[in-house]
Amino acid sequence: MAKSLVIVESPTKAKTIQKFLGSDFVIKSSFGHVRDLPKKELGVDVENDFKPKYVIPTKAKKVIAELKKESAKADNTILATDEDREGESIAWHLQEALKLKNPQRIVFHEITKSAIEKALKTPRHIDMNLAEAQQARRILDRIVGYKISPFLWKKIAKGLSAGRVQSVAVRLIVEREREIEKFIAQEYWGIEALLKKENQEFTAFLIKKDDKALDKLEIKNTEEANKILEDLNNSEYIVNSVEKKETRKNPSPPFTTSTLQQAAWQKFKFSAKATMSLAQRLYEEGNITYHRTDSLNLSEDSLGAAKNFISQQYGQNYWAGQPVRYKTKSSGAQEAHEAIRPAYPDKTPESLKNIDPRQLKLYTLIWQRFIASQMAPAVFDSVSADIKAQNYTFRANGQTLKFDGYLKVYSTKFEETTLPDLEEKDNLKLTKLNSIQHFTEPSARYTEASLVKTLEKYGIGRPSTYAPIISTIQARNYVSENEQKRFVPSEMGIIVNDVLVENFPEVVDVDFTAKMEQELDGVAEGKDTWVKACKDFYTPFAKNLAEKYKEVEKKDLVKETDKICPKCGAPLIERLGRFGRFYACSKFPECKHTESVEGDKNNLNIICPKCHASRDLSKGDKTGKLIARKTKKGKIFYGCNSYPKCDFALWDKPIDELCPKCDSILIEKNKKTVKCSNKECDYSKER
Repeated sequence: MAKSLVIVESPTKAKTIQKFLGSDFVIKSSFGHVRDLPKKELGVDVENDFKPKYVIPTKAKKVIAELKKESAKADNTILATDEDREGESIAWHLQEALKLKNPQRIVFHEITKSAIEKALKTPRHIDMNLAEAQQARRILDRIVGYKISPFLWKKIAKGLSAGRVQSVAVRLIVEREREIEKFIAQEYWGIEALLKKENQEFTAFLIKKDDKALDKLEIKNTEEANKILEDLNNSEYIVNSVEKKETRKNPSPPFTTSTLQQAAWQKFKFSAKATMSLAQRLYEEGNITYHRTDSLNLSEDSLGAAKNFISQQYGQNYWAGQPVRYKTKSSGAQEAHEAIRPAYPDKTPESLKNIDPRQLKLYTLIWQRFIASQMAPAVFDSVSADIKAQNYTFRANGQTLKFDGYLKVYSTKFEETTLPDLEEKDNLKLTKLNSIQHFTEPSARYTEASLVKTLEKYGIGRPSTYAPIISTIQARNYVSENEQKRFVPSEMGIIVNDVLVENFPEVVDVDFTAKMEQELDGVAEGKDTWVKACKDFYTPFAKNLAEKYKEVEKKDLVKETDKICPKCGAPLIERLGRFGRFYACSKFPECKHTESVEGDKNNLNIICPKCHASRDLSKGDKTGKLIARKTKKGKIFYGCNSYPKCDFALWDKPIDELCPKCDSILIEKNKKTVKCSNKECDYSKER
């Protein structure tokens, strides 16, 4: 009997869908993309309407062969890839690679039985507008990468690369760093009074002088602050006015991709990449709706389910009283999508069994945020009192929680401050009067959360691109995270950024990049063609690139030193590479000796145990030192700086201490524990 073949992107998604469909369906996975531009060439014919050259990657050939056999046996083929541009593109590439004539296309934003059955009843054709918008993005990214990277090799150093969107992110980080470097702190002072009514003390802050509001920086130095303290000497503190009111704090909307990444970083320090990976599994296993979205839309079914759950679990007064619908601010948001929510609102985090702990943390966050979004506001009793002392006015604010509302499910920070029962003309006792020195602070360096927020604010990239953008700029070593998990540009990142800003402003211009996103949106909506989008960018870009090859001089990144090469006796020079500064023999390529620069942040200054054990002092052998390195995919490891002569390496960060049991080097397992790097040794200790 003929069956329907359903093709999805991942085995996990296939396994989940199989639970809902009967024996009339065969579910297979494409394991992601099945066609792409070739790796070792541009793969785009810029002279002939940007015709792309697609190839089937080696790893996908076996999958394609199997899918061809299955589709030949099937009565019909259904493409059920994700409902975004990338998913539409994968569906189109499957159609082309498998030579399918009339495949059905179904989409759903949650992997539930009802959603899949509904999708099967309303199949459609592949939306070529969406597929072509994704194709235009891929081609533009390839053009920038393949055209500018060789320019950087020639003008700066080999191994560098540029990206249409990633380079804008680097620019944001570099410009923030320069703001911080140029920042000059301003001194300012605040005045606070510790007052008492009966036996209850509270604090009030100076806000006015002569009934005129004081600016934050109004009191500039200690002399001005002391003058105010002198003026207030022996003053009476009389309550001038009291305002009591009930205030409401509304819940936040359910998550979009951007806000989920921000919240997951803030609460758990999950990277954007980790958050998306965990969310992918939650989606594929049928626990949440589609996780790549910029929409705040919610289905009627989910609103009804939330109402029932809240009313039954917490009481009718905890429900908002009517379904709460949120309006998406972004003009380019895809309202056909939903916000990220639990697929089943009544599936509490406690009910999930045998789930990865990190997945459970993220699911709990998503579930709480969605349920809270449909709950009643939190209600506070607020009091504000203005207190006169001569010609100065102080203000005291109080707040107490009256009804927790949505805070019962999704707690956010708030502070309760209790004031005594103040009334007009109350004469208060002064316990203490303080002047407090402050200094203005520069804008903080970007974290993953704040960078994602900024990218979204300026319309740079789309929900599916935030995590790859951040991963890429770190893998290229253009930026790194400091101990506070904030982004700091590398020396090479700054140099590359400056060259791009000066010579290719359109590539790294925030407004221009956002405008390109709008043009791609136009292609997706059928208002523009993908060829025009590519041509609008490439024509002026190619002309400028040709001119810059002639105009721009090569950057001199070499510094002379007084060091001598231990191998050949030639002078050592200091070079700047992708991984920072290093010493190299001036006779390269005849002599390939290199060593790390003392004081370089990647140099751990720890003696390599393998070199030390095997060195022959009679031959002048030197011991190497351990340095932090990165794999091609950006993963950090720790190896000897004498590589390839010494291949010692560790994944965990070593410390300058040997194991007392076996003399192997000790490594950090976490902030509190170190253990032996020798897998056969069980030594560990608390730090």
